[in-house]
This record gives sequence, C-alpha cells and structure tokens, in this order.
Amino acid sequence: MPTEHAPTEKLIGAIQSAGATASELMAGTHAAREQAITTSRQIIRFSANSIRATHRAEYDEARRLIASAADLRARLEAQRGAHPAVYYGGYVEDALKEFVEAHATLAIAEGSRLPTMDELDVGAAVYMNGLAETIGELRRIVLDLLRNDDFARCENLLGIMDEIYAALVTLDYPDGVTRGLRRTTDVMRGVLERTRGDVTVALRQRRLEAQLVELNRNLSSDPE
Repeated sequence: MPTEHAPTEKLIGAIQSAGATASELMAGTHAAREQAITTSRQIIRFSANSIRATHRAEYDEARRLIASAADLRARLEAQRGAHPAVYYGGYVEDALKEFVEAHATLAIAEGSRLPTMDELDVGAAVYMNGLAETIGELRRIVLDLLRNDDFARCENLLGIMDEIYAALVTLDYPDGVTRGLRRTTDVMRGVLERTRGDVTVALRQRRLEAQLVELNRNLSSDPE
C-alpha cells in the first residue's frame, strides 16, 4: 500500500537533504580553508620580513611590516566564529605564532614594551610558542653584538633569554594544551646553553687580551 512506502520516501528525502546541506557547508568550509591558508602564509611572510628588519636595526620598517601582518590577521577573525575548525586547524595558529615572535623580537631588540597576549588577541599556547621561538632570534642578535664587543648588551639579552626559558619550563601541561611547547622548550634550552657558552668564551678571551695588553705595557715600561 502507498502508506507503507511513505516512511521510506521520507528517509530518502532526509538523506538527500542532509547530503545537499553537507555539500553546501563543506564547500563553505573549503573556501574558508583555502583563504585562511593563503592569508596565513602572507602573515608568516610579513612577520619573517619584520624579524629580518629588526636584525638590521630597521625598527620603523619592522613595525610597518608587523602592521601589514596585523591587517591580514583581521581578515581571519571572521572565521573564528563562522569556521572554528578552520581557525583552529593549525595553520592559522602557526601564522599567529610567527606574528607573536615578530612582536617580541622587535620589542626586546629595541627595548620597548612587550605586548601582552590580550593585546595581540592570541591564546596562551600561541603566545608562549611565539615567545619561545624568540630565543633563537635573540641568539642571532647576541652573536652580532659579540662581533662588535658589546658585552654588556650581550649579557642583558642573555638574561632575557634566561627569563623566557624560566617561564617556559613552568608550563608542564599536555601537548594538546600547549601545542607542542615542551618540544620547543627543549630545543630552546640547547640554543640558550650554546649562547651562554659563546658569551662566556668571548668574555674570557676579552679578559685574556686585556691582561696581555697590560703585561706588554708593564714590560715596555720596565728599565733595561
């Protein structure tokens, strides 16, 4: 009887409707994902170029590049609510980590205030991963300063690197919470220790050179 087939027809109709709805939603998610990947790459590029400008002590240029990255970042905010799976999919957070790193590298290099995670509107895991990566950039700055015999600034930056590492090791939470921060912390410990060793060797060499200069001066002033 026709009435016996009605439930089956309704099920088929519901399945077809679900398929059509899913296709529409997934198409929207796919488009958002492609846009997010493109925008994230641009943010990473601007952030990386900002860090390079900071290493050249071109701080105004570094700020301009960070501002360009911030403009792009604003485009991603609409996806936080509309497509949370895209926003928290990994690539957006990777871009925001680079964004934080650019901010932190510039702030520490020029001696300005470090922006907070609230000011940058990022989560704790993203912020701390970005701050952790800054240790590697500070090592580069320290090595450049060593070539110019700026030991006081080297020791100052080494102290800041120590403080960042000290903050990192207190965050003993699962990787699902920290986004792999423990692994990054382990890597940065090696970077910190190598930098400490480089500064120590350079300081000892400087003291030895000063002692040799003093010895030569004393020998030259002694009567024959």
